[in-house]
Amino acid sequence: MTDAHRVGIANDVALAKGIRPGMALSAAYALAPSMHVKQRDRLREADAIEHLAAWAGQFTPNVVLENQAGLLLEVSGSLSLFGGLEPIMTRLRTGILALGFTASMACAPTARAAWWLALSGKETVIREHDSLAAKLAALSIYTLGWSSDQLTMLTAIGTNTLGEVMALPRAGFAKRFGRALLTELDQACGRIAEPRRFFTPPEQFEARLELPAAVEAASALLFAAKRLLTELAGFLVARASGVQHFDLLLEHDDLPPTVITINLVTAHRDEPHFTLLVRERFDRLTLPAPVYAIALRAPVLTPVSGVNLTLFPDENEASTDWTRLVERLRARLGAAAVHGLTIVAEHRPEYVVRAAEPGTQPPPLHFGERPLWLFTTPRPLLEIDAKPFLRGRLALMAGPERIESGWWDGNDVARDYFIAQDEDRSLLWVFRERSDARGWFLQGLFA
Repeated sequence: MTDAHRVGIANDVALAKGIRPGMALSAAYALAPSMHVKQRDRLREADAIEHLAAWAGQFTPNVVLENQAGLLLEVSGSLSLFGGLEPIMTRLRTGILALGFTASMACAPTARAAWWLALSGKETVIREHDSLAAKLAALSIYTLGWSSDQLTMLTAIGTNTLGEVMALPRAGFAKRFGRALLTELDQACGRIAEPRRFFTPPEQFEARLELPAAVEAASALLFAAKRLLTELAGFLVARASGVQHFDLLLEHDDLPPTVITINLVTAHRDEPHFTLLVRERFDRLTLPAPVYAIALRAPVLTPVSGVNLTLFPDENEASTDWTRLVERLRARLGAAAVHGLTIVAEHRPEYVVRAAEPGTQPPPLHFGERPLWLFTTPRPLLEIDAKPFLRGRLALMAGPERIESGWWDGNDVARDYFIAQDEDRSLLWVFRERSDARGWFLQGLFA
């Protein structure tokens, strides 16, 4: 096996027998009267190929756009990662079908040979340089992408296959057809190098899919959304990134698009998890009007490192489980219904704990001793001879800790806090108001 493997991926075009590229439309109709013809949109084709190239970057960073009609992938460095050439091609084919495309694929030691084989529809795998010329010889010249004038001249001299072309005298061939075609032949056979410019995926992800018919139920949009999410996941792998939020835009005819924002606790690039969250949102969504197109935008990418698998579950796997549970609950109940708790730099006990994003790490704060259980509203205590009573007289064990704060928001306090012991030896956190004669209060209980 050689150390170079190129996979060519071309758009799969089915032609009726006898119909050739460049043939007049009237002649094609004569051969195939039931043929269905569509106007070609080259801009949309180029956009689709670029999106496919960004998705294919998960298999190799060396992806080439070939004439805006297909892709070339250098996969030599990825064989060990994916378990060989066949698994890579299988995953490519499966993914391309999931994205809604059909393709012709071939593999060869040179990029030109892989591309010509893919264009011809011969899904061949060639592993050795020595067999290149023999395998290419049977290709029809009409499948190589050459100009109609060149094809007409070649046919006129009785050459219809690549083998017949390669058998022509090199000097005469170069004089009649130019050095460019001869160079292509040498590149295909591996006689000379063929430099290529690799594709660079964009910094942000944005894709759009027009629906074949208007959709009136949100749940029916999941199939189209899954195609976009599959493309997003492949793009994120290629960029070694994840996303913490993305937007789905459901486009209507006469109304602004319905925007669905999916927020994640941590950055992910897992397509099944994305699909699960979108399904939860679609199940609760009532569309204001039929949807004609759906778009997906992920404007902010976050670097994500790979995950090392272990034999036994560890803390990292447990952390992933709870974050995904939170994300699913938010998708079902709404982001405001599920949140975490954190502490803030606030001396007043009733304002220390606040709602926050799940997983938020609290700042390092250094206060005095604090109880585990704090009452939402301090409970008043009896006072006898200036001493606090609960079930009996409380013994003040430590304190006072003076807290004076909150003058800026109108909820200022002036208190002296003590750690007190009840008759049953339980420890309490009590305070005495200093601003007036309101007396003693119970703030919390120690464990």
